[in-house]
Amino acid sequence: MVVGAGRDARTTARGGAAVPESADDPAVPGASATGDGLARRRRRRWLRGGALGAAVLLLAAGGAGWALYARLSDNITPDEAAARELARYDEERPTALVSGAQNILLIGTDSRAGDGNGRYGRDTGTQRSDTTILLHLAADRRSATAVSLPRDLMVRVPACPRTAGGRTEPSFAMLNTAFQVGGSACTIRTVEELTGIRVDHHVVVDFSGFQRMVDAVDGVPVCLREPVDDKAAGLKLPAGRVTLDGEQALGYVRARKTLGDGSDTDRMDRQQLFLGALVEKVRGDGVLLNPVKLYPVLDAATSALTTDPELASLRGLYRLVRGVRDIPTEQVRFLTAPREAYVYDSDRDQLVQPEAGELFARLRADRPVEVADTSPDTGGKAPGDNAGNSPSATPTYRGSTAAAHTCE
Repeated sequence: MVVGAGRDARTTARGGAAVPESADDPAVPGASATGDGLARRRRRRWLRGGALGAAVLLLAAGGAGWALYARLSDNITPDEAAARELARYDEERPTALVSGAQNILLIGTDSRAGDGNGRYGRDTGTQRSDTTILLHLAADRRSATAVSLPRDLMVRVPACPRTAGGRTEPSFAMLNTAFQVGGSACTIRTVEELTGIRVDHHVVVDFSGFQRMVDAVDGVPVCLREPVDDKAAGLKLPAGRVTLDGEQALGYVRARKTLGDGSDTDRMDRQQLFLGALVEKVRGDGVLLNPVKLYPVLDAATSALTTDPELASLRGLYRLVRGVRDIPTEQVRFLTAPREAYVYDSDRDQLVQPEAGELFARLRADRPVEVADTSPDTGGKAPGDNAGNSPSATPTYRGSTAAAHTCE
């Protein structure tokens, strides 16, 4: 699948919504070429399936429903510029090795532009990728692995078009500068060169978008071992179980000075645990099958996203989501690419080899990895300790799953 391929040729766009051409299309609620029984089975499967499937059923009930469907689809911003740039370099990009496996690059930006973002600092006219996560969905859709790539990781950034015009020269710089100089396409090409993994889709979200999504699910619970008082992050929280609203959640995942040891590793661990808690909240709080709860979540989520054109509709997102609806939370794994201090600057990072190479090779080949709490106080192993024990060994990396809790 080529990112720049655009939307399904069998659909027509109206207000950003993809309208099915045929009554046999499975995206049509209740449509069936073989009778009402199959239609009912499809309907039940969609209701089990997840938020986007249920939303389509709800909103397609009538003319007004289609208007709401179109609004949700039109909320998503298609990243046409990135699609054109990636198509230009398609022959140089990695080849997908396993049919059906998917790799999605999730990019959280530190942009202060736009409504609601000014409170997080002055808009300097530039933005960097504050968070970069490579999400691998196994071909059998029985597991998902989210790999955080440190923003201070020293990498080769290819020549990219500048957002202000012209092109950059190839450089050796921090990963987050790729987004600053060349946007999402530059980040994707940088990650692909670093990992050898082809990125099938990408999603970009900014500060205010993240906040709106958390507020739409009525907050996300976390458990704090110690109270937090971080003036820089605008965060003051008691110890114990706390439900974070959008503003608090943003401070929680971005804070560095007063949470943990202040390292970027600790910050990424916290982001991963929060994402796991968000998955648990959405799946366990009746959101997926409750239209009253579902629509505001979808409205917030879609309005927060810039994606490749193929995902830039409710239907496109549903095609992705329906394949992962049944993955158990304990099989949704979070980890950070094995890294260490950069040899020439301790404030920067470099990959730990051969562990990082083994991780990327396994994801590229759609082979399993395991995660465990390998922090020193649990007596855990260092990342990749069992990676080379035998040809069949499944390496264990420091990380967690969506079923993990921050304190118990």
